Amino acid sequence: MTGPAPYAWHASAAYLYVLHLDGPALAWEYLRRHPDYRRDWRHHGRTGAVARWGLHMLENPNLDARDAHPVWYPEPAGVVQLHPDLAPAADAMRFDFWSVAGHKRLFHDGRHLALTVWSPGHWQRFALALALEQGMPYVQAVHGGDPALPPLASDPVPWSRSRARPSRGALLETHTLQALDAALAGATLREVAEVLYGPVRVAADWHADSALRAHVRRLAQRGAVLMRGGYRRLLQHAPAVQGRLHGPAERP
Repeated sequence: MTGPAPYAWHASAAYLYVLHLDGPALAWEYLRRHPDYRRDWRHHGRTGAVARWGLHMLENPNLDARDAHPVWYPEPAGVVQLHPDLAPAADAMRFDFWSVAGHKRLFHDGRHLALTVWSPGHWQRFALALALEQGMPYVQAVHGGDPALPPLASDPVPWSRSRARPSRGALLETHTLQALDAALAGATLREVAEVLYGPVRVAADWHADSALRAHVRRLAQRGAVLMRGGYRRLLQHAPAVQGRLHGPAERP
């Protein structure tokens, strides 16, 4: 991997937002770092060779997962589709956009309205039929996910959940992305280790056969694999909580 990376990989605090990303958001973080993807964006904008990346259109790689709106193809697992109920019961659920708790992002992806809702440590993703309007009775269908998933959360996720200790999976993703950025910037494994774990530990534990050196090497290798196509598996597993997949995933 060669070429400068546009990320300040020395600043670990800059990666804290990764702790709260789900599978599709993590997939975007890996894809947007791919040098060939960045080249396609520079040369072609949104109309580039989208099929090879699993997108309907290219998204700006300078936007991280908090601001980007990648339109994946096929649709990620766990997206809840909402459609008008053609034969509603008297107590049918009614669509109320404004009662949905959390930070909402709504955009048109060319096929339907895509709604992403984030509350601390928790993501929800919806595909809204264009015919669905405020106050309409609706039905849901879950693409590749649990059909019993509640469609819209009217109560915010407890703040205590957002303050829970980050999972090992979440920390793995932050360290993997940081190691990947360092590798793209041309840093050595030892330099990565000193940023991630401190120069004192590296001075004590760094040698040819050390576990620390092997661990940092695996982080860089894992990041390369996910960037170069492995990100697709993050789209088709169950949604992640604090960056960790619910289902088992093969680790490179």
